[in-house]
Amino acid sequence: MEVVAWGPLPGFVGVTVRRATASDLPELVALLADDPLGGARESAGEGLEPYARAFALVDADPAHLLVAVQDVDDVVGTLQLSFLPGLSRRGAQRAQIEGVRIRADRRGGGLGEALVRWALAEAGRRGCALIQLTTDRSRPEAHRFYEGLGFRPSHVGYKLVVDGS
Repeated sequence: MEVVAWGPLPGFVGVTVRRATASDLPELVALLADDPLGGARESAGEGLEPYARAFALVDADPAHLLVAVQDVDDVVGTLQLSFLPGLSRRGAQRAQIEGVRIRADRRGGGLGEALVRWALAEAGRRGCALIQLTTDRSRPEAHRFYEGLGFRPSHVGYKLVVDGS
């Protein structure tokens, strides 16, 4: 299904949401690396090859959408929205929000909220019955942010790192 909700981000003059492109990779990786957790696991300074491979896979799959938030010529935010079909909940489709990042100098001004609200609207437009995300336990400010948008902590999540990264 084609995304039709491209364009201006409500409440922000000159700020748009658009599909990310491969030329955005340096800025997107910098956004991912610009926090304590990302700084420990991302490697923007060591080359973009693994990111370029991953971007190509995400971009080619219509079940995944990687967006860039652009303010004039600068990428100032990003997120990935994935659509997951399933049998549970009477065959409901769900959306998974991942990798929400706003550039440090733009945090606290409502841009992140506007971006997540855009993602919620896009998931609803695509018929998702459930929208989910995870955030690290060490981020209480993120927990307050998502709870303020209506998300509720409902599950215990587990992860297993299998490749040492």
